[in-house]
Amino acid sequence: MNDALNTISGYVWGPVTLGLILGVGLLLTVRIKALSLRKIPYGFSQLFAGRKAAGDGSIAPFSALMLSLSATIGTGNIVGVATAIGIGGPGALFWMWCSALVGMATKYAEAVCAVHYRETNDRGELVGGPMYYIKNGLGKKWKFLALAFAFFGTIAGFGIGNTVQAHSVADAMFNSFSVPKPVSAGVMVVLVGLVLLGGVKRISEVAKHLVPFMAISYFVAGLVVLLWNFSAVPAAFVLIVESAFSPVAAQGGFAGAAIALAIQKGIARGVFSNEAGLGSAPIAHAAAATDSPVRQGTVAMLGTFIDTIVVCSITGLAIIVTGVWTGDAKGAAMSQQAFAAVLPYGDKLVSFALCLFAFTTILGWSYYGERCVEYLLGEKSVYPFRLLWVAAIPIGVLVSLDTVWIVADIMNGLMAIPNLIALILLSGVVARLTREFYSKSDNHDKAAAEAES
Repeated sequence: MNDALNTISGYVWGPVTLGLILGVGLLLTVRIKALSLRKIPYGFSQLFAGRKAAGDGSIAPFSALMLSLSATIGTGNIVGVATAIGIGGPGALFWMWCSALVGMATKYAEAVCAVHYRETNDRGELVGGPMYYIKNGLGKKWKFLALAFAFFGTIAGFGIGNTVQAHSVADAMFNSFSVPKPVSAGVMVVLVGLVLLGGVKRISEVAKHLVPFMAISYFVAGLVVLLWNFSAVPAAFVLIVESAFSPVAAQGGFAGAAIALAIQKGIARGVFSNEAGLGSAPIAHAAAATDSPVRQGTVAMLGTFIDTIVVCSITGLAIIVTGVWTGDAKGAAMSQQAFAAVLPYGDKLVSFALCLFAFTTILGWSYYGERCVEYLLGEKSVYPFRLLWVAAIPIGVLVSLDTVWIVADIMNGLMAIPNLIALILLSGVVARLTREFYSKSDNHDKAAAEAES
């Protein structure tokens, strides 16, 4: 069965899907005239201004981004980056950056569509995401795509957003701190259950405080590793760029890699980490209390920037400057060795970060899955879903996840397809809303300048 599933996963995450993800990102970058790159400073200004609600919605724009980041900053930032470099070489990090730069336009467009086409459910909550912008933006004939996304999203959530993350937490706690796995399972069940009882507001409240703390702490620790090896940093950048365009020879425990492998692993792990194009993040941004889809889009695109350009880069550069990428360590152990080479108990710090990242991913994906199952089965399915979500945690901790990993990977890839089709068809709407917003902003600035003069 695993052989068959691996074959399917190879097709789902093959050149066609990866090319489609990059292609849609490039299309959207062109259609919005590279706004996703030009407006990064403006995005940060809106992020900090968005700590308070500025329109209809359940949570503040800042909290919506933190909720989104709680799901995206996860094991991919530690394990995924290490795996990409361990298989594809340092050049994989370059292609990860490329996927992020075009992915910012994709994440922007997803959030714009999510806010523009969102609905109010019977509980008075604003809900949205790919299933809603497919239904409301493309019409009834495309409804099958909305149903497909919601179905794939529900199944993928129990895999990549729950059991896999719970397993990672329990492994890290056992290997680094000798905490028995059943104890880790019990603690996670209680903590996740308490948070989920409060719905999106409590999830976002936890994310608002926990995500900045864990991201900044990890960034600072990684920065210490880079500063300690400061003389090696320029050479690391040169190696990353050179390896992106030329094969990497075998050295030490590294088996060598062709250019195609660096491209494939870099893009695939980048998408796995920042989720640009998968359609998950816009579900969180649809709940934002904002007065403009474009304003929330500029906040949303920072999620990809923070996740990949900042957090993933810290992991990747630490692995390269310390030279552990040529050793025998694989996956999380590679990141642990890199941090331990400089910081006392650096390996345990990485394990703790992994636990926090994985825990917040369980919370973030619980909201995504909840919205997907609500779309499929109605609002009465929400509380049973939450119970199933909590019940799945000990299963993920205590059983082998080889098959679960593969199935989750397939569902993740299948989620992206209906979402990417919708973004292509709605790219004109995104371009129009963007043009109108900035046209009004420019006119407002001119009027203010004339009034002052």
